[in-house]
Amino acid sequence: MKIREGDGRDVAAVLDMFDGAVAWLVSQGRNGQWGSEPFSGDAKRVAQVTGWAEGDGMRIAEIDGLPAGCVVVGAANHYVKPATEPELYVQALVTDRHHAGRGVGAALLAWAEQEAVARGVGLLRVDCYAGDDGRLIAYYESRGFTRAEPFTVGSWPGMLLHKRLG
Repeated sequence: MKIREGDGRDVAAVLDMFDGAVAWLVSQGRNGQWGSEPFSGDAKRVAQVTGWAEGDGMRIAEIDGLPAGCVVVGAANHYVKPATEPELYVQALVTDRHHAGRGVGAALLAWAEQEAVARGVGLLRVDCYAGDDGRLIAYYESRGFTRAEPFTVGSWPGMLLHKRLG
């Protein structure tokens, strides 16, 4: 697996990853996380992914030369409490369903940890959907994150998690 910088050429692939994730979640009866409509058909979501690609925080994991996952790091999302110390924030993490179970998400989170350390930052934070069965929270906990605090955006339940790096 190779992790490289993302750019504008990756927008379609990242939107495809989100579309696949949404379709998979909906097929499981779990549309609370990202809704039930494809990201590629939502102008706001397309603009968000395009903005990530134009910034410097997007990384793409590739397997056999094909995009397999995406992580975006930078400043904290506006809907969570600011950190009281320097941090790196995982703004987005998505993997291509065709590469499920191959450690893509774990590799991208490991890259984010290494990036934080390289920047001299000792705190990595992420937020995620806290509804349904809690599997997403459990995934981040399995990667060494600890629950920091629950929050809501409208009726969307979220969990803020953090990981101390040393």
